[in-house]
Amino acid sequence: MNTRNTRLRRTVISLASSAMAVTLAGCGVVDGIGGSDTKASPTKGDDIEVGLLLPEKENTRYEKFDYPIIKEQVEKLTSNKGKVVYANAEQDAAKQNTQLQQMVDDKVDVILVDAVDSQAIASGVQKAKAAGIPVIAYDRLAQGPIDAYISFDNELVGEVQGKELVGALGSNSASKKIIMMNGATTDPNAAQFKSGAISELKDKVVIAKSYDTKDWNPVNAKANMEKAIAAVGLNNIAGVYSANDGLAGAVIDALKTAGVSTVPPVTGQDAELDAVQRILKGDQFMSVYKSYPQEATAAAEMAVAKVQGRSIEFDALTRDKVDSPSNKDIPAQLVPVVALKKDNIKDTVLQDGIYTVKQICTAGYKAACSANGIK
Repeated sequence: MNTRNTRLRRTVISLASSAMAVTLAGCGVVDGIGGSDTKASPTKGDDIEVGLLLPEKENTRYEKFDYPIIKEQVEKLTSNKGKVVYANAEQDAAKQNTQLQQMVDDKVDVILVDAVDSQAIASGVQKAKAAGIPVIAYDRLAQGPIDAYISFDNELVGEVQGKELVGALGSNSASKKIIMMNGATTDPNAAQFKSGAISELKDKVVIAKSYDTKDWNPVNAKANMEKAIAAVGLNNIAGVYSANDGLAGAVIDALKTAGVSTVPPVTGQDAELDAVQRILKGDQFMSVYKSYPQEATAAAEMAVAKVQGRSIEFDALTRDKVDSPSNKDIPAQLVPVVALKKDNIKDTVLQDGIYTVKQICTAGYKAACSANGIK
């Protein structure tokens, strides 16, 4: 399903500056949340509780970026009077529903939820709505009567990955075989990544095998890649569309274990530290950098604006529209993304403070860093 309003469809963004450059001011809001000229009879003051439900810990972003940034931003927007009540479901949909119910019982003021299972969470969202608690879907589009959605432009992520892979294969790509290693079917984002990628790959490559990876688990991805190698032949695989960096690591491991002499182009997403290092070394072709600070900051702004009744700020933050299987025209913000390759590591993850040179250029990667001008 295309969850975007096609009139608002974004084009692929070239890296002209840091992805962090998009700010609330750019949305037309002067002075941000709390500007006296836009105050709209808040239903709550600064003493608010924001419930934050994140899906898992396997991907390092949630504990390292999302939670601490949202917590810091909520405190900043409420003069340190507001707080974030945090729970992580550790990839367990039933556990997340229990956590959401607890937040409803505890009467938090607003809930940000990154769903483990977008459909399974719908009943919990309905209960929150019945209790008068707004729910904002964060990063993944939850079903049910959500009030807003913030994420990256997920189909664009897939388009960027697909386009970069085709480019890496060269002018005669149409005869070359690739493997698709997609995400989990329970994650609506995975379907969007896949759809975007196929729009770029169709008729430009031969998709020899395609797999959906249960739970986004790299162990499952490695097993699927081993099957693909056996079925297609190691030397016949010209490239791999991998939906994220965790899967990319497993794919590359399987290829190396099978004895590949040179790793073919493998895509990724999330700009995880080990993926950045693989890109520098040449084992992984590219990733997609998504500015978690930008997404998390905007999510906190949306949550506070919603619960305080600041409709002007909220509307400015949600100028896009998306559809879910259960609801139409959901107010949304779709954050842009950047293709991450060797030549723009300094201008993305280093410039935005995601990693330091010291973190990237460990002993095994010092030569690769030096060769790419990272010192």
